Amino acid sequence: MALRQKRHTKRHAHRTPAVLSELHEGEHAVLERLELADEDNQRMMELGFIPGTLIVVGRCAPGGDPRVYRVDGSEIALRRETASRLRLRSGSNGQD
Repeated sequence: MALRQKRHTKRHAHRTPAVLSELHEGEHAVLERLELADEDNQRMMELGFIPGTLIVVGRCAPGGDPRVYRVDGSEIALRRETASRLRLRSGSNGQD
């Protein structure tokens, strides 16, 4: 008699990505904080990436980097490295 092991699969359907780079096209989230150098933080805030702001993910370049993000009425392209330094508010992502 062969014993069958149950496969335990983890579902991440409702897991909130921790950083902006983990979101997919069409998803949105609220920015929690920026983890960049002070000079870079200032520039990002000038572009509209202010904590508490809703960010919507747009299309990406054919190679996957950079990706376009819609924030405060503008479309801004960010490299994955930069987007990975923008932390998201827990429980704020979803799809429309």
